[in-house]
Amino acid sequence: MKILTSLATLSLSALLTLGAFAQKNSLRITAIDVEGGQATLFVTPSGQSLLVDTGWDKNNGRDADRIVAAAKAMGLSRIDTVLLTHYHDDHIGGVPQLAERFPIGAFLDHGERIPSDPNDTSFLANYRQLLATGKYKHFVVKAGDKLPAPGFDAVAISSAGVVMDHDREAPAVHRGSNPLCANVQQPATDTQENGQSLGIMIRFAGRKIVDAGDLTSDREYSLVCPVNKLGVVDLLIVSHHGVDWSSSPVFINSIAPRVAIMDNGAHKGASTSVIDTIRKSSRMEALYQLHLAPPAGSPNPGKTPQEGPEHNVPEAFIANTPGTDGRNVVIAIGADGVMRVTNERTGGTKQFAHK
Repeated sequence: MKILTSLATLSLSALLTLGAFAQKNSLRITAIDVEGGQATLFVTPSGQSLLVDTGWDKNNGRDADRIVAAAKAMGLSRIDTVLLTHYHDDHIGGVPQLAERFPIGAFLDHGERIPSDPNDTSFLANYRQLLATGKYKHFVVKAGDKLPAPGFDAVAISSAGVVMDHDREAPAVHRGSNPLCANVQQPATDTQENGQSLGIMIRFAGRKIVDAGDLTSDREYSLVCPVNKLGVVDLLIVSHHGVDWSSSPVFINSIAPRVAIMDNGAHKGASTSVIDTIRKSSRMEALYQLHLAPPAGSPNPGKTPQEGPEHNVPEAFIANTPGTDGRNVVIAIGADGVMRVTNERTGGTKQFAHK
């Protein structure tokens, strides 16, 4: 009986997810569960695709398989553009496995790896080896560049440790001094790959979507202080899996997202301070977590531990509770600007009107 109930739940979830995918004239986004890495897939109404990061290299290609499954569910036979935010295993590790399983058109990255980063370089070597085959287009993207991803109205807000000068399309109200910067000091400069992240802002139907990879608080500060170069955004892919090296209060409160998706893992990310900052932000309507945040005392390497279950969002906004994994968060933004977010685990969809 329990198995039948589970299957029924899965079927309902699948139907609701397909319903979201079937919406015409929508920008479709899937935050794929790669368990503490990142893989976020964007598909335009005309079927052009952009994948931000490829998850880990571990678990016999598990993350590549999950990306392929999501791509096929969205009607894709190839991924046009893969953007790699930076050269850490949880973001670039899955490149070779994905390339073996699914056609890819082009790769975007921030250029050279920062020499001071102490992390494993083999994943970058694997990526460079793939590029050396000559099978793929390759672009190095600088901060402020229009993203070379066909079908997308997108700009690089950060790259190689530099942030864009300004948003040419921001209303004049965002070009003055940002009062939230008063008495806030710029954090120390990050010397690892996280701060080099190729971050992007996508526009669609009057909505703004920001995905900055693992961009750290020092570069976030430069994006909003002394002038807020981004303005307010509608959808935020939370930086750095919710680790408190990123998502500083001045950044979150300046861009004031209405909906946020946190790609944390069961044992990685989702710092209490970040969850609390996002949930208290002035325009925040819903924060989704890919996993229940790790409880105090659990393995959460190098990260601030969770302080208790009360700091997680309600269960309806968590894609994977204990005992589940591989469930995604699916977003569809219609031509009318209405945003619909579906939790694959529950099948529940929440709608956010255009404002």
